[in-house]
Amino acid sequence: MAHPPLTDSAFDAAFWLLDRALDDNEYLNPRKLHRLLYLAQAYFAVANAGHWLMPATFVADPDGPLEPTLFRAFAYSRPRVDVQPIPEAGRTLLDSVWRRFGAHSTDHLTKALKRHPPYADARAAGPRAIILVEAMVAFYGRAPRPREGIGALTDSGAPHIEQVLRPRVMRSQSGKPVNVHQWRPRPVKDR
Repeated sequence: MAHPPLTDSAFDAAFWLLDRALDDNEYLNPRKLHRLLYLAQAYFAVANAGHWLMPATFVADPDGPLEPTLFRAFAYSRPRVDVQPIPEAGRTLLDSVWRRFGAHSTDHLTKALKRHPPYADARAAGPRAIILVEAMVAFYGRAPRPREGIGALTDSGAPHIEQVLRPRVMRSQSGKPVNVHQWRPRPVKDR
C-alpha cells in the first residue's frame, strides 16, 4: 500500500453508513454494515488504482467478510469514538454503495459475497484469512462494462464500477443536465 488510505479510520466510514441509514429511517444491522464496508473498500480501490478507502483489514469469517476491529468495537452498542469528516471522494463512494447495495437484504449480500473469489479464496486458505485488497480489485474491477440495464450482485458476478458510482450531474454549455464520470482508461490487452 504505497498511498495512505483516504480516511483516518474505518470508524469514519462505518459511522457515515450508520448515519446514512438513520437518515433514511432504516436500521443497519452489524452484518450488513460489514458487507457494505467491504464493498466500499473494494469499489474505492477499483476506482482509485488500488488505493484504500479506509485502514481496514477484512477477514473471511464463516459468516462472511468481516472487519474484526469494528466487529469487537460494535459488539454491545455504538462505540463512543471521535470521527473525522470524510473527503468528498469517500462520501461520494459511500453514498453510491449505499444507494446501490443498501436495499439488498443482509442474507442476499452475504450469500453473494461468500461466493465471490476474494472471499472464497481467503476462506479456503483458513479460518479468518485476510481478504487482500488486490484480490478485491482483480475481481470487482473485471466486471464487464454495461451495454444496457444494471448489473446485479450475484453469486458469480458484481456490477461494473460505472454501475456503482453515482455520476456527478453537471450542466452542458446549453444548460442541460448531463451525467459525468471520472475518466478511466480501458485496460490494455496483451497482444
